[in-house]
Amino acid sequence: MTDKITNWTMADDAMVKNAIRRGASRRDVLRLLLAGGVTASAGGLILGRASAALAATPVSGGSMKAAGWSSSTADTLDPAKASLSTDYVRCCAFYNRLTFLDRQGVTRMELAESVESGDAKVWTVTLRDGVTFHDGKPLTAEDVVYSLNRHLDPAVGSKVNSIAKQMTEIKALDKKTVQITLVTANADLPTILALHHFMIIADGTTDFSKAIGTGPFLCEVFEPGVRSIATKNPAYWKAEGPYLDSFEFFAIPDDSARVNALLSNDIQLAAAINPRFMRLLDGNDSVGTSVSTSGNYSDLNMRLDMAPGDKMDFVNGMKYLLNREAIQKSALRGFAEIANDQPIPPSSIFHNDALEPKAFDPDKAKHLFEKAGVLGQSIPIVASEAATSSVDIAMIVQQAGAEIGMQFEIQRVPSDGYWSKYWLKAPVHFGNINPRPTPDILFSLLYASDAPWNESQFKSEKFDKMMLEARGMLDFKKRKEIYGEMQTMIAEEAGTAIPAFISNVDAISSKLKGLEDNPLGGMMGYNFAAYVWLEG
Repeated sequence: MTDKITNWTMADDAMVKNAIRRGASRRDVLRLLLAGGVTASAGGLILGRASAALAATPVSGGSMKAAGWSSSTADTLDPAKASLSTDYVRCCAFYNRLTFLDRQGVTRMELAESVESGDAKVWTVTLRDGVTFHDGKPLTAEDVVYSLNRHLDPAVGSKVNSIAKQMTEIKALDKKTVQITLVTANADLPTILALHHFMIIADGTTDFSKAIGTGPFLCEVFEPGVRSIATKNPAYWKAEGPYLDSFEFFAIPDDSARVNALLSNDIQLAAAINPRFMRLLDGNDSVGTSVSTSGNYSDLNMRLDMAPGDKMDFVNGMKYLLNREAIQKSALRGFAEIANDQPIPPSSIFHNDALEPKAFDPDKAKHLFEKAGVLGQSIPIVASEAATSSVDIAMIVQQAGAEIGMQFEIQRVPSDGYWSKYWLKAPVHFGNINPRPTPDILFSLLYASDAPWNESQFKSEKFDKMMLEARGMLDFKKRKEIYGEMQTMIAEEAGTAIPAFISNVDAISSKLKGLEDNPLGGMMGYNFAAYVWLEG
């Protein structure tokens, strides 16, 4: 061994930074590096570099440009209608929520001073003093009542209507206090209120063109499908931040173009870079990465109500045909954690660690395909760049199938229109699910019998009953036990094969500091603008 650092990648840098964030000591990290073949002196250099990056002091001033990956003329500044990462970034800049999630996934208070309940059914929200909207109007309980009630109005078209419907009464007790009554007890309400859609707007707001909120930035320019420009809110109520004077946000859909814009210093943040383009960044000191694994995944969906997914042997065969290690290392270039066919990530306190991922077993898969009567048939698999790395994953499945006489026809379709034309509709197709903060939200959206995004049409009365039972349970141990059994049911009975949890990789300028991971997704849970700063 020599002191020269060879074959060191940004994925390795991210591993070291994450270890430090999780509380690893200097000795722990050096032991990890030594085990990987790095000398003590080189390890000290790497550790010092990572520690310095995490210990930087905020600097005020400057303007930045950031590029996401998706945008359209349907872009909105109405939090209730937000549906893309682009919308979430802007809503986080212009508004605030009652609560938010920190980087460990712990629910913290934001506009709320407290959110409390004695029975998990009737909740009391006490608001902070001294918060004002961009136009100078003070925040009151009526603003919260109006904001939350909008999600219950069918005319609004809220993206979280199915979640909000559990709120049967929302009323102001006084100017600082709101009472929320639920249909049934739900211990997760404080966390649910941290979702991007539950931003607080002023009472009576119907015009969202200027995004009058309480957030850290003011909306100067908003051109749907083109760009937004935000400037620092001089009267922001928080003691710290924002540090930027302004930021511009837009989309560059092509990964290569997004990376090249960063390398040319045209932007300071290139969001959600496909791992296959990471080689363009390695060895370049002017750029770095922010890597987080918070629950995003691309899944292979087999509808249980359509052939061939109506044969459970076919579904199980597909799960055994998934070479998860190859998907992790090849399709996702190492930026992933192997998953076990259920949606609760390892970072969650409710993750079922005892549920092992199905091993790659082509022989067993072949036997199951024979039992299902599909061996030798040509089975279409719909994939698209719209579902992260699904084309690469499909090719790995296709190759494994060819070796046992199973034919898969990959139907690669454009990103434009994928979610409306193919997702939830094709017999065998890919989805891509963003992180959600609680198991109940994931189960309600994806696996309940009446779930709006039930990708495989999985239906189980037992599952539905368990979901409702756990939702209002304040006994953590019992709740975790129920959620663990529900994860096993999904892995064994649903038609969704989840091979890996994908790490989100945001590529950034070395001058951009303060970006951390967050359980709500990349770009610091889409809230980067409130926390980052520029150096140099």
